[in-house]
Amino acid sequence: MERRKLIEIARGDQPAALLLKNARLVNVFSGEVQETDIAIRRSRIVGVGKGYEAERVIDLGGKYVAPGYIDAHVHIESSMCTPREFAKAVIPHGVTSVVTDPHEIANVLGLEGIGFMLDQAKYGPLSMYVMASSCVPATHMETAGAKLEAYDIEHLKSNPWVLGLAEVMNYPGVVHASEDVLAKLEAFGDMIIDGHCPGLSGKELNAYVAAGVASDHECTTVEEAREKLRLGMTIFIREATNAHNLRTLLPLVTPANSRRICFCTDDRQPADLLDEGSIDYMVRVAIQEGIDPITAIRMGTLNTAEYFGLRDRGAIAPGRRADLFIFSDLNNPVPEQVYRGGYLVAENGEMLPIKEARRPIELRSSMNIRWETVDFAIPAEGAKARVIGSIPNQLVTEHLIEEIKQVDGYAVPDVERDILKMAVIERHRATGNMGKGFIHGIGLKRGAIAGTVAHDHHNLVVIGTDDESMMAAAQAIAQMGGGLVAVDGETILAQLPLPVAGLMSDQPIGEVRAGMDRLLGAAQELGSSLHDPFMAMSFMALEVIPSLKLTDVGLVDVDQFRLVDLFVRG
Repeated sequence: MERRKLIEIARGDQPAALLLKNARLVNVFSGEVQETDIAIRRSRIVGVGKGYEAERVIDLGGKYVAPGYIDAHVHIESSMCTPREFAKAVIPHGVTSVVTDPHEIANVLGLEGIGFMLDQAKYGPLSMYVMASSCVPATHMETAGAKLEAYDIEHLKSNPWVLGLAEVMNYPGVVHASEDVLAKLEAFGDMIIDGHCPGLSGKELNAYVAAGVASDHECTTVEEAREKLRLGMTIFIREATNAHNLRTLLPLVTPANSRRICFCTDDRQPADLLDEGSIDYMVRVAIQEGIDPITAIRMGTLNTAEYFGLRDRGAIAPGRRADLFIFSDLNNPVPEQVYRGGYLVAENGEMLPIKEARRPIELRSSMNIRWETVDFAIPAEGAKARVIGSIPNQLVTEHLIEEIKQVDGYAVPDVERDILKMAVIERHRATGNMGKGFIHGIGLKRGAIAGTVAHDHHNLVVIGTDDESMMAAAQAIAQMGGGLVAVDGETILAQLPLPVAGLMSDQPIGEVRAGMDRLLGAAQELGSSLHDPFMAMSFMALEVIPSLKLTDVGLVDVDQFRLVDLFVRG
């Protein structure tokens, strides 16, 4: 028996397979750095201490060793890569496990999409745990490609890689005890239930927590996070591509509450993953901002493991998985070597060659548009209209009321005031639905950008300065089978095909990153100064984050949780 073998080696009766000698072990249990040796057999740590022998000995010469990072909440689809390519981006940064919610692809392809993600992760270099997607669709105010009820997802509980119910974004449905939401909460009541409740407070927050929701990653202020923490929620501090909450929330962390705080990336695109990193980046920033290094590392490892009940990882101790990374500076932990399951998998920021069978991608088409209904014209029905106010580096928006420029009876973009036209075209079921409105803060001076990455329904979203450019952008997306594009008139400046559900590329992450660089350059050429206008655009259609959003059904006042008219009368 393997267990008997581990015990024999731990006793010192037999040599280990690998011994990491003269290590400075970051002990996330005791909060100290130990000068010790680490003995490993296959995927497990068998002993910590001096006096072990091994078939292979590596002298670390006093370098630090920490447990592999665990991302508490990530949508792999937002990397625009398949799980295996995503792994190649994060493993060199010391991330050896992730907890993902595949609701992006689930909103396009339903259970077929969730099955695809689980299949792609099999036997890969990254431990990928899944939370069963709770909001497909997110609300009734959008058209998704699937609808998953409690009985559709309950069978996922038997999968050992499924840990619980993913972020319950329909928080009004929880607070007001919607039957379909309650059915999902009941079905997963014996497992972890993750939350998503931006701005929720007071008695409504109490109701949300009383329903069994255990965490939240949408906090944008210390006050909001502290209120949720006091009610027993675990706080996931997030640092995504378009939601920068890390530095804002770090003042929340104290020695008394740090064990209730984890790190997550949520939605992070290739350039940020490859250049800045993942959880490792958050840990380094936390240390720079004054958080104790061991506390910061613990928030990215043990805290997350314990929250999700992953007792075989998150720390370096006998019986735990040998998922770890080696580094030289405790105040600036940059992974130099990464071990996953006892094997060296990355070194000096690069993945080592791995043998893997390429798993085929077999998914149905996700582009079904009723083109005869696509019309970007907006008849003017008043002088003032509701305008989505995009806020840099945030997912929340402003609900603006602005005078709208009119030409020949139609409401049109006002480029001088940065009021652009926005449209969301339903692309899953050819319903002909099309939401139209206006947005401020994207900054285009000409042309249009478009994409099928539009959280969470992932319909085709277009933002532009004129109808001709917007139509050209939409048609280019359809011809690619989904993706992202920047156009000027009828000229395509840059495009990135995403043929896997309109969300992910079938190409290596380096090529995806190069394609995104070209798109961002094209968007800047068109006038936008945003860090990533495509990521910003993708959240302008998410009607569960305040305050004003646009779906294929129409404008949504998220604060009131209802559809509202574009034009304001009176």
